[in-house]
Amino acid sequence: MIGSDYVLEALNIYHTTNVDGGSCFSGDSTSALVLKGVNLTLHSGEVMAILGSKGSGKRALLDVISRRAEGRGRGSVLLNGAPLTKNLFQQRCGYVTHQCDFIPGLTVSQTLHYTPTILSGYLKSSKVRQVLADLALSQVSNRKVENLTVSERRRLAIGVQLVRDPVMLLLDEPTQNLDPLASYLLISILSNSAKKTGCGILLSMEKPRSDVFPFLDRALFLCLGGAVYSGGTRAMLEYFHNIGFPCPQLENPLMYYLCLSTVDRRSRDRFLESSQQIEALVERFSRETNLSDSPPAANIIGKIPLAYGKPSEFKIFGILFVRLLASTFSCGMSGIKTMFLRIFALPTLLSILWIFYSNVGDDKHGFFSKNSMVLNILGLSYGAGILTTISLFPIWKKKFIQENFEGLYSGVTLLLSYNFYSIPFSFISSAIAASVIYPMILDPSNLDTGYPFIYILIAIWTSYMLAEQLSIFFLFFIKSSINAVVATSYILCVLITLGSGTVRSWKGLQPILQDVTKATSHSHYASALLHSAIFLSRRMSCNPKNANPSIVCPSPKEFLLERIGSQNFTNEYIDISIVFAFAVGLAFFNMIVYLLPKKNIKNA
Repeated sequence: MIGSDYVLEALNIYHTTNVDGGSCFSGDSTSALVLKGVNLTLHSGEVMAILGSKGSGKRALLDVISRRAEGRGRGSVLLNGAPLTKNLFQQRCGYVTHQCDFIPGLTVSQTLHYTPTILSGYLKSSKVRQVLADLALSQVSNRKVENLTVSERRRLAIGVQLVRDPVMLLLDEPTQNLDPLASYLLISILSNSAKKTGCGILLSMEKPRSDVFPFLDRALFLCLGGAVYSGGTRAMLEYFHNIGFPCPQLENPLMYYLCLSTVDRRSRDRFLESSQQIEALVERFSRETNLSDSPPAANIIGKIPLAYGKPSEFKIFGILFVRLLASTFSCGMSGIKTMFLRIFALPTLLSILWIFYSNVGDDKHGFFSKNSMVLNILGLSYGAGILTTISLFPIWKKKFIQENFEGLYSGVTLLLSYNFYSIPFSFISSAIAASVIYPMILDPSNLDTGYPFIYILIAIWTSYMLAEQLSIFFLFFIKSSINAVVATSYILCVLITLGSGTVRSWKGLQPILQDVTKATSHSHYASALLHSAIFLSRRMSCNPKNANPSIVCPSPKEFLLERIGSQNFTNEYIDISIVFAFAVGLAFFNMIVYLLPKKNIKNA
């Protein structure tokens, strides 16, 4: 419940955006004036609609108020007389964009409960129950978000903001694609919530129906960036009547004056005539209207708690971590899909190797078959990491973009929680995968050391984590998940080709490539672990029955020296440290990348 009166003012707003133009090579751009001296005033507990056709500047005005607009502008946006900065808006206001993404697998109640706020425990649960009741979502509180209707999803997106107790709430086209009954229900709910909590509601609409007119306290008509009218809906009828445009009886006032404020593009003559009429209306409104109906801002300055609604990063880390776990262990197809990808995708892929390598012996042919097995183990481990990340991470990236714009947390907090959640699953999956292929590549009765299983597990686990982190890196810059897969796969294929000693032997590389791959290729050290575990832990020899006397069968040490440039496994701790360093180092590098300005991130 908001205990103070708040006034949101936008005064003389001009805004110019850059529009791409010219040739595709020159990169020229032109400036377009999208807002021209727009004014509005919104009080606590009121609902105000921004009305206009497409291209009138509705979304641009919302972006200017929410401090998300890109481009140049002038004018003032004030909250209780104080400049509404981006930080102040994030802490005290909310913005429901047209596209809102939810985490699949979570219920409606969980989605609200895992929204980062300063509330916790009983207070958080009470607030969630209140929002569910206010938005008529109590009946579907235990329903998965992927099973909601369009109307329910729209109300849930509003609830995600209301649970943070904003003093002003902006909504971009909340009734778009809703049927008349759902639109009426949504606007009536917003009106009741505004009156109950004292939150000011500012929403944009393109085709308002007459039944929503009683719920609107104020209206702003925009056309081509100019304000035809801004003020109370009751005073609107009197204003237009006085300037010679009375609303006919039985007409919807909102649609009537919206049509009056819309450019007629059916012909050139009508376009010119309607444009001149609208320019005259904008000019007359700016000349005749006195926008002094708000209380003096000086009377309420100082009532804005600037540090409100900002939970600590540690608390947000815990909320994100529990949110990840809840989505994974949820009942339903989404939870089953996530659990399969997290636990069983890697073992399933490596099980395919049984078809090709279950009968490979220890003869001379087995040397090269085991070598190709290393190549496939690395490739499938990388592939499982890519598959899992590309399938699951994009929705978390979308949610991060939305919540980062709201100032809730940074990319470091997101990746810390995601990695802490992912590492145990990847370890369990890698352990199962290592157990699957261990009997195939090693005969326990023919072992000279007890560590091969650990080396195989580490090689698989770090390969999976490296592919996961590399996919997360490319998803920051690449919009399409398929393109991110291609980019990640290309890099890993190059690393395997040059550094693993499987496609090409280590001695077959130029000295400069040997140095480069040794410094940059995770696959070189992971391959060394796998090769050494397979060859140095077993007594491989030529099969006497099939051996050709003219061919000298190499020893395992000679074969390893040729393929990976090492005769023995005396530096196992160094190799283990290096493979972990590649994966962990890339994870820390991603945290730095995700701190870049969000205009660089591609929203899939």
